[in-house]
Amino acid sequence: MVSATSLPISLDADPAPSATDALGAMVAALEEDVVFGRLHPRERLVEDELMARFDVKRHVAREALAALDRMGLIERRKNVGALVRSFSPQEVEELYELRGMLETEAARKIPLPVDPVRLERLVAIQHQHDAAVAQGHARLVFRINLAFHQELFSLTGNETLRKAIAEYARQTHPIRFASLVSADYRERARQEHWQMIEALRAQDRDSLVRLCAEHLQPSRNAYLSAQAQRL
Repeated sequence: MVSATSLPISLDADPAPSATDALGAMVAALEEDVVFGRLHPRERLVEDELMARFDVKRHVAREALAALDRMGLIERRKNVGALVRSFSPQEVEELYELRGMLETEAARKIPLPVDPVRLERLVAIQHQHDAAVAQGHARLVFRINLAFHQELFSLTGNETLRKAIAEYARQTHPIRFASLVSADYRERARQEHWQMIEALRAQDRDSLVRLCAEHLQPSRNAYLSAQAQRL
């Protein structure tokens, strides 16, 4: 059985919010609601409803909305309130272009060969990801996937680059729901993770760069396709 406590990297570490208090748990739950499409683009988040759902005071609900705004998951409009962020096709293309630039550059910067201890740490995380995919446990797949990429890009030794990658990955959470809920996508991502590991083992930088670029495409394409169908 996969559990958060058995992971080599804590699920509560950046980029996931802390779930040790009411505010952290509330932000984490709402983040997952956006990621898995339980909250839809342009859907309004009402303070009174959040207070009732999470049994918190108004100031906690407001702090949670502020945190989600900083994470790029919602936008707050005057005289309207807080809405789940929506993206135009151009915004989606621009965000994923930037992510591609950052993540492929990170792949080029990873020193090869990789320290065997660090590589085994990445492998251990991927074994947890395998188990979560096999169980169909979407929430754990999401969290462990974040941990995998956090560990992968930390291999660059450039903490600023790793944080930038995590930040822009977080901003695309509202875009990714169309693919994250798909079992086929989760299986494809799992296989691509192992291909990245094998590229690291083989010191095959070209393949690693290509895989990092291709890994981003399904979520972008699924969102654009779903948006086109709605229009």
